[in-house]
Amino acid sequence: MKHHQSKLCSTRVENFGVQVGELTIFENVNFTIHCGELTALIGPNGAGKSTLLKSILGEVNHTGTLNYFDAKGKHLRPIIGYVPQTLKFDTGSPTTVLDLFMACLTRRPVWLCSSKFIRPRVIKNLQRVKAEHLIDRRLGALSGGELQRILLALALDPLPDLLLLDEPISGVDKIGMRIFYELVAELKSAEDMAILLISHDLEMLERFADKVILLNKRVLKFGGVDEVFQSREMREVFRRN
Repeated sequence: MKHHQSKLCSTRVENFGVQVGELTIFENVNFTIHCGELTALIGPNGAGKSTLLKSILGEVNHTGTLNYFDAKGKHLRPIIGYVPQTLKFDTGSPTTVLDLFMACLTRRPVWLCSSKFIRPRVIKNLQRVKAEHLIDRRLGALSGGELQRILLALALDPLPDLLLLDEPISGVDKIGMRIFYELVAELKSAEDMAILLISHDLEMLERFADKVILLNKRVLKFGGVDEVFQSREMREVFRRN
């Protein structure tokens, strides 16, 4: 069992900004995410939420710095896991869940790999999201919720310090959505993981989030769920949209 040192380790986003030509996507973004916390990132369309996640990943040029400190206050480079909104693939292809993991976890072409060695590792990853029974299923035969759980399992190898989820349940039914949130809540507790999640489902966030960032080109409000949801800034943003 992992020792719980919640809130001692932290990821700090400091003075992040992204500019594309003359257009400012967002600017002067500052917040701290702690281990063992699920932080929701909300805001209207075009607020810069997905771009912020991609800049934290290092995929988008940005100003500012990302600083991660472990439980002892040591400054390290964090391991970051990422679950995208969707996975684009040919639904008619014979590719299985195991094939997807082999392609992502090894540097050799899939047809040159022996699944015998990687299969136990994949099963262990899938067990974390209660999906080990899907290992030989074709990707095209998965439901939306099942596919997102597979992508979540993939993002957990190696186990990240910070897990980024970009609207991972858009298009997933209510039951699949609840299962996904419950899994994320379990991971947060069991692995003492910091999670940053983009979502439009305010009802689910009320149940599962610890903190909320309201973003619209800059951070308008950051704090506990009730504090943000009942704020003037929240009313103004969502009244206009």
